[in-house]
Amino acid sequence: MKVALCFIISYEHILQKEKYWIEWINANKDLFNIYFHYKEKRKIKSKWILNHCIPEKYIKTTSYYNVVPAYMTLLSYAFETDKTNQWFCMLTDSCVPIISPKKFRQLFFNYYDKSIIHCDKAHWNVDLHKRANLRLFKKEYHLVNDPWFTLCRYHVHLCILFMVGQNNLYNTINNGGLSNESIFAIILQTFNEFNKNRIINTSSTICDWSRMSNPTSPHLFNECGEEDENIIINLLKNNPYALFLRKVNYNFPDEKIYYFSNLDLGHKYKYKSNNFYYFLLFLSFFLTICFTKIFVNTQPF
Repeated sequence: MKVALCFIISYEHILQKEKYWIEWINANKDLFNIYFHYKEKRKIKSKWILNHCIPEKYIKTTSYYNVVPAYMTLLSYAFETDKTNQWFCMLTDSCVPIISPKKFRQLFFNYYDKSIIHCDKAHWNVDLHKRANLRLFKKEYHLVNDPWFTLCRYHVHLCILFMVGQNNLYNTINNGGLSNESIFAIILQTFNEFNKNRIINTSSTICDWSRMSNPTSPHLFNECGEEDENIIINLLKNNPYALFLRKVNYNFPDEKIYYFSNLDLGHKYKYKSNNFYYFLLFLSFFLTICFTKIFVNTQPF
């Protein structure tokens, strides 16, 4: 089984903590496939990033308000090119791992069949804001999701099915702008996934919204003073399935990332045998086929 690390980079076309990422990945080298979606390949200077770029024919034009095409092309490419990919982690240039390689491996082999994504009711007035065009949908689809998350293979398959089978709805949501913060929750709701045991509804990528760097972005961690340290520890305490932290600048000390990654915060997890792996893969495939015809006729209006 593999984990697809799916990065979306732009502007400088770098990873803020590339050296740390490489070291962390190499500790579980057998576990990862790495994919980069970019805007301008000529701006990429890192050989490591260049070695993991998806082919240019899969690159989609994106903007701050419309980044979903990049999500979908990355997810689709990773889904199709390696059938062993079971987790798909959506990441930015400013994300860093915030747990140890050992703990990540344990969590993956115990929760590979679940998505870790925080979803909730939309917190804005859908009649006043065009965002994701939620006003056009029934109330149960007025949802928001973390923009950076981890999906299991089954849910990535549902995303692809939705994009193809419900393309008009997919485009309607995208045309509203900032749809990456709603469309994945809407897809999961369309398939009634919130009533099943395949979603861990918490953040896999934590960030500090209490000190926003601008009106639309969380705090940028440049250094690690006492306040930063306390906030990150509290975020880890409150999000037991956190895998990554953002937004982290290249100046942020590596030794602090090591420190946070090895904290014992007393979280308890349910561990399971891997003997059910192939059974679950078959079951997921079977259920997806069964529900394909149902969702094509589902209209969240």
